[in-house]
Amino acid sequence: MNSEMPIWTGFLSPVLEVMKDGSVYARSEIYELAANHVGLTAEQKLEMLGSGGARYKNRIGWAINYLRKVHALSRPSRGNYVATPGGQLLNQNLPHIRTEAHVEKFLAEVGVQGLTPSTDRSSYSTPAQPDSVPASQASELDPYEQVQTGVERIHTDVADDLLNRLHQNKPDFFEQTVVDLVVAMGYAGADGVAARTQLTNDGGIDGVIDQDALGLNRVYIQAKRYALDSTVSRPDIQGFVGALHGVQADRGLFITTAKYSGGATTYAESVNTRVILIDGPRLANLMIRYGVGVQIQQTINIVKLDEDYFE
Repeated sequence: MNSEMPIWTGFLSPVLEVMKDGSVYARSEIYELAANHVGLTAEQKLEMLGSGGARYKNRIGWAINYLRKVHALSRPSRGNYVATPGGQLLNQNLPHIRTEAHVEKFLAEVGVQGLTPSTDRSSYSTPAQPDSVPASQASELDPYEQVQTGVERIHTDVADDLLNRLHQNKPDFFEQTVVDLVVAMGYAGADGVAARTQLTNDGGIDGVIDQDALGLNRVYIQAKRYALDSTVSRPDIQGFVGALHGVQADRGLFITTAKYSGGATTYAESVNTRVILIDGPRLANLMIRYGVGVQIQQTINIVKLDEDYFE
């Protein structure tokens, strides 16, 4: 039995091992199965984070999220997971995963969608026993950098979840979310008004922001909830510019869950009408930054010595 609790990467192999039969497991089941697989004691299971959550669940949770990110696990429904064929291959070939690089090297050479190993397993040799690595040795980053990196990773995961949820909801929900975001960013001004246009007769414009009480300064919005892997092309932007000309507007925001083609970006930069393009990743980051669709789970104060106090 390990004397120390494994760091989160130390739970990658245990999670895959307990899910290797291809059955669907609830997240709560995976916590306990993986914890028992590595032999966590009752005392270790009682270890808590500063936020109040169980430390082992937090670490196993990171392992689950990472394995899903690299397509070793899939989520058929909320809170339920299953090992993909790629995840089963990973478990068969790399029984003692130590690092993310270890996983990504294997998946890159095998191919996430490919199911036949094309490399020599000896190149992935690992120690015979998956001994725990002390958390203090888990990273060469200093503590502050580790905090920053942790926050960035959390934001990346939340950003992915935001885009998925936006895509799962109805178009009018997405349009309202975009209006809420622009207001949260301060573009409505102190006395401004923001609203969605009528769905049946919007003329290519989904929202209007009056930046002053009289509506003398307006920003027009088009919000398109497209598939996350799709591309907004030049004709889409041309249509929006035409809609802006129709209301004699000189500026507009085109916001989508997808990405933009090079032609769309070049066109937006070349027209006299000021058109700002916001793609899916930027949209999600702005929602996090301005608190739209997210909640603050925990606030951490980082302190340093006050040299002035000791003078």
